[in-house]
Amino acid sequence: MGFAGFHGNSETVHRLREMLARDRFPHAVIIAGPEGSGKYTLGLMLARAMNCLQRPATDGLPDYCGACENCRRIGEAEDLEARCAEAVETREGLRDTDKRETRILVQTHPDVLVIPPDPPQMMIKVDQVRHVIETIHYKPAEARQRVFIFADSAFMKEAANALLKILEEPPEFATIFLLARNPGDLLATIRSRCITFSLAPLSQQEIEDHLAQHHPEWNARQRQLVARLSGGGVGRARSFNVEEYMASRKDALTLLNAAAHSNDHSNLFRTTETYRAGAEGKEKTDQLMASVYSLLRDLLAINSGTPDLVRNTDIAAELRGLASTLDFRWITQATQQLGQLQSGMHRNVLRSLSLDAFSLALER
Repeated sequence: MGFAGFHGNSETVHRLREMLARDRFPHAVIIAGPEGSGKYTLGLMLARAMNCLQRPATDGLPDYCGACENCRRIGEAEDLEARCAEAVETREGLRDTDKRETRILVQTHPDVLVIPPDPPQMMIKVDQVRHVIETIHYKPAEARQRVFIFADSAFMKEAANALLKILEEPPEFATIFLLARNPGDLLATIRSRCITFSLAPLSQQEIEDHLAQHHPEWNARQRQLVARLSGGGVGRARSFNVEEYMASRKDALTLLNAAAHSNDHSNLFRTTETYRAGAEGKEKTDQLMASVYSLLRDLLAINSGTPDLVRNTDIAAELRGLASTLDFRWITQATQQLGQLQSGMHRNVLRSLSLDAFSLALER
């Protein structure tokens, strides 16, 4: 338990713990890194280290026990996706007037608040920031330090401007974490008021070694594939669903092959017919489009003479065969069409017809 459970970026974690030891921790911190690099996990770890009732030390630096009441309750927010789903479900049960005024917040401990992107736009909204402004000056109820974790850097303009108010003069007993894949997504005025720590992506070998321990049921070929697709994010690699990805990638290949070889569309229509309306259909469609992007990226790498950048290495031969019939212009056009398809999906257009149109519009 404790910081020993954090995989990779040991130097960055060490610097953060050193600041805790010197009682010189910044009041506003940006934790930057690719998806799955552990930004949220590290933020919660630091929140527990600040407020652990046992206050253990490892290697002479502050740690947390993971078992005391504060650690346990803060740790209940670890599965952010599940906590957000619960909050959304609760909001859906409210009256329409209350529903419009209710924002998604996650709080498993009275002194630690997580502010996730609010659906359906999936952005931090001004009412969420206003809630922080209204409560941040209350002294901790059960902890030493109040902690606020903004789980994404996608702020609506008014929300970003409102955030500046609390970054200028935060109370001494409050710490704000801003998690960002790219710090450049945040306003320069926000970045100037924070200390930024970056989590570097792990190497493919590090990811494979980690997966060998946590997913022993995967063979070496699957571990290699997931390590490449995870982009150096160990959290993303651990939560990767190989079976779902294989299924969506098979459908993605059907779409691209139908576009590249326009002799028979029966297989295409059978595939797209399975993409229905509703939340389940949306998730399946999102996975399909992510797979198409992944394949287009690999086709571009092959056509550009950089096959070492191919991520879907287990089907490299099939991709080379497909790439031999395509050119850079076609791949670029397909990427642009896919972007338009995603925009259309947000407007609730018929999924199966839209996927058919995407493939047929690219016929050579």
